[in-house]
Amino acid sequence: MVKEIADNITGDDIIMTCGAAGGLNVVFKALLNPGEEVLVSRRFFVEYSFYADNHGGVLKTVPSKADFTLDLNEIEKAINPKTRVMLINSPNNPTGQIYSKESLESLGQLLEKKSAEYGAAIYLVSDEPYRKIVFDDSHVPSVFLCYAQSIVATSHSKDLSLPGERIGYLAINPKAEYREKLRQAMALTNRILGFVNAPAIMQRVLPLIKDASVDIDAYRRKRDIFCEGLAESGYKFTTPPGAFYLFVRSPIEDDVKFVQALQEELILAVPGSGFGGPGHFRLAFCVEDETIIKSIPAFKRVMDRFR
Repeated sequence: MVKEIADNITGDDIIMTCGAAGGLNVVFKALLNPGEEVLVSRRFFVEYSFYADNHGGVLKTVPSKADFTLDLNEIEKAINPKTRVMLINSPNNPTGQIYSKESLESLGQLLEKKSAEYGAAIYLVSDEPYRKIVFDDSHVPSVFLCYAQSIVATSHSKDLSLPGERIGYLAINPKAEYREKLRQAMALTNRILGFVNAPAIMQRVLPLIKDASVDIDAYRRKRDIFCEGLAESGYKFTTPPGAFYLFVRSPIEDDVKFVQALQEELILAVPGSGFGGPGHFRLAFCVEDETIIKSIPAFKRVMDRFR
């Protein structure tokens, strides 16, 4: 996975962490002063706000476009002297959207301009645990090629299908202006947060399985079965090019009420409000094909109730 991020990265640029969540906490502890802001596009992983708050930061959200891609105009309006981090997640949880190389290059140019304007680096932090889970010949561009002041956080729990195995890493862009200071700061915060070290056994295992991943074609098949069944039942959504989630529009504004109706049919969904996307709900398709197929009539029954 490291080679997908940058060819000239060295071992000194890698910090092994207790998963991507641990990695993001390390980054925020190293970069944020009290009251400084982490900017993220809606829709976003719900725990980001807690990670920023852990270290005195403030999570500030901006709208994305209708297809959940980056809205550069909204991002530019939101950046201010307190902005220290632009956080992205691609492929995205909860939408499965992938940000294009063109949008990331434009984002990098914007961050470079704003950093110069405010006299302080704004870091681009990319959360990438779903990097290997992409469909239909999609590609996840490297942020390192788009902006020098960038850091990647990732986890192997998704691409190896090892939920709960807290092993991941941070990678610092070799072109980062404060590369050595970033290394030192994050190595220290990795200790003082209490993580001390990523699991030693898994660190030794990873070099032996660096090319391993889950069966991506199986995830693609599950996605296609789910999308076809939901579309035929009247649901509206953007087909995700990556990850294993569907972010579906609720037929009523009250997404919590609709999710409760799904629960009555023994379907577990998550209200979109928690991801900054009210009026939607998130579904995961990392289940058996049969489970998806058997759920479709229940989805249709609930939709029929609210048409």
